Amino acid sequence: MTTLAAGSTPSAPPRRGGFSFAGVEPPEPTLGQWIAFTAMIFGNFMAILDIQIVASSITQIQAGVSASRDEITWVQTSYLIAEVIAIPLSGFLIRALGTRLLFTVAASAFAVLSMACALSWDMNSLIVFRTLQGFVGGALIPTTMSTLYLTFPSHRQAVAGTMVGLVSTMAPSIGPTLGGWISEAAGWRWLFWVNVVPGIIIAVLVWRLQKGPKPNWAMIRNLDVWGLLGLAAMLGCTQFVLEEGPGHDWFAETGVAIAAAAALLGTIIFFYRSLTHPNPVVDLRVFRYGSFGIGCALAILVGVGLYTPTFLQPLFLGQVRGYNALEIGHNMFAQGLTMFIMAPIMSRLAQYAEDPRPLAAFGFICIAISCFMQSHLTAESAFWDFFFPQAIRGVGLMTTFMAVMRPTLASLPPELVPSGTGVFNLMRNLGGAFGLATLITLQQHALAGHRQELYAAANTPTVRAMLEGSAARLAAEGVQDPETVALANYLHLLDREALVMTFNDQFLTVALALCVAAGLVLLMRKPKPGQAAPADAH
Repeated sequence: MTTLAAGSTPSAPPRRGGFSFAGVEPPEPTLGQWIAFTAMIFGNFMAILDIQIVASSITQIQAGVSASRDEITWVQTSYLIAEVIAIPLSGFLIRALGTRLLFTVAASAFAVLSMACALSWDMNSLIVFRTLQGFVGGALIPTTMSTLYLTFPSHRQAVAGTMVGLVSTMAPSIGPTLGGWISEAAGWRWLFWVNVVPGIIIAVLVWRLQKGPKPNWAMIRNLDVWGLLGLAAMLGCTQFVLEEGPGHDWFAETGVAIAAAAALLGTIIFFYRSLTHPNPVVDLRVFRYGSFGIGCALAILVGVGLYTPTFLQPLFLGQVRGYNALEIGHNMFAQGLTMFIMAPIMSRLAQYAEDPRPLAAFGFICIAISCFMQSHLTAESAFWDFFFPQAIRGVGLMTTFMAVMRPTLASLPPELVPSGTGVFNLMRNLGGAFGLATLITLQQHALAGHRQELYAAANTPTVRAMLEGSAARLAAEGVQDPETVALANYLHLLDREALVMTFNDQFLTVALALCVAAGLVLLMRKPKPGQAAPADAH
């Protein structure tokens, strides 16, 4: 992924499967650093898990805080908007506070805010606490990835990177399963209580055992406030548009149109300040490295593969099969289980893979195959129809995240790694948001089209005879107005089939997008293990 500057030579011999920064190899990590890094990974797990853990328990939360159907969606939307703002900002915070202090503060705040969410008394208080929780949770993920590449020598990065990849991809996969089980067994408030004690333990371990640079308070004093406001408007309003647009006919709704205009204004302010301010909130120099740009494009598609199938399957099981939260959870464990089993295998494979591009392409193809398998669902699809696609997708996600993340961040010199980790994670989350918005819009149009198609095809003598027979049976059973009831039952059947066809279209769309991702991998440059990053970005 990196090239040598003119006249430079590697300062260390190449090491199979690893990448060093600027020719400087960090020393071997101590046992304390391994423990602290493992604690950081569990902090990552909590932050990512909280995106999806409420997905299968929305109904219980809605009843618990007396929220309307429109209001309850903000339990997830508020978290995502705040997190997507915090992720790129974390690069600046890492440079200003250091990984040790930033992670400790963020993990402690996450535990406290989780307790506040559990104690929330109405919908407004829950939204406020979820927003703050999402903001501090967004700082945990890039901080961990920065620690990985700045603490571990190149030959340890494969193992540590696979650990991060396992958590980052498994957490959203098992979120609905775990959330359904917790809410059914103990109530929805325990979705948040479970974070409190682990969050405090993680914060203590990182503070006591992790090493890191001292805070640079001068950077805080010189914070580019306008750049920060532009970043918040750009990302927050964009996320709002992607969340709310599909359900309100996009810009036909005044609030969505205003948010889109604010996002555009925020984008202009952010890029102007980032290119002119001496201490920008997000260092855009990372995009001078072509391999990093390609890696970010792939991160968007990783987000599509990670979040969209996990979003579609619970919807199918709830809307078509009528499953409750616990039943949905039972049908969604295979992906997380497969990823857990594959983690050590992928770690060993990555350690000896000098070129990660074939692994990345293989991973994208696996995810595409799994989505293609789920594009042939029927109204009777059950456990085994979901088990094997999930298992294949688990293999693909575990492989792809590791194979894309490592060379993308390894293409950067050390001083740009904090900004790069934030941007990489932002692209993954935005990929999920764009993917979900696209699928929701597709669902609206495809469902209407399939319903019209099935209704038109139903006007045949065979169907009319079937309805007459059904009405006769209902009349014999003493049902009042049997003709109307028979027609309503048949229309319900057609609507169900139209919905199944729509889900199949959505899974097929995701499969095609990931096939494109497999081809895009070929544009990445083959990394040169152990080679220094370029002295400049030209």
